[in-house]
Amino acid sequence: MSEHVTGDLLQLVSFVIESEEFGIDILKVQEIIRPVAITRVPNAPSFVEGVINLRGRIVPVVDLRKRFGLPEREQDQHTRIIVVELIDRVVGFMMDAVKEVIRVDQSVIEPAPDLAIGIDTDYIKGVAKLEDRLLILLELEEVLTADEKKAVRATEEVASTRAAA
Repeated sequence: MSEHVTGDLLQLVSFVIESEEFGIDILKVQEIIRPVAITRVPNAPSFVEGVINLRGRIVPVVDLRKRFGLPEREQDQHTRIIVVELIDRVVGFMMDAVKEVIRVDQSVIEPAPDLAIGIDTDYIKGVAKLEDRLLILLELEEVLTADEKKAVRATEEVASTRAAA
């Protein structure tokens, strides 16, 4: 695993989508921001909200609710965008709320269960069994398929071209 490990502890950022709590490696997180003006880009995939201008850099924003097939929800005071660096791109992932930075002992992490046939769980690395809850560990590099990554990249390039014009 590539998580930030201190001894046998992983340091994760936990966040909520719908009523489920997820965790991602804190070292992948560049920053967490409140939603800002999002510019929609024509022909972008349905799960891409659009792009934001983050200090002069065009960053595509993926709505994880839409990506996971959940119903849309109005943004509120808890909505956040976690800006992460994927292999070769900076991408923002919108979620319902960011909860906390948490340290999790590797011994409480179990492999991702086979949930159901037909459900893509490649992006679920495991489940951490905490005292009072379960934390689903996501591998953000795997949340988007190769084709979806190309579509996000194309969305970013279209927006960058328009911004430069």
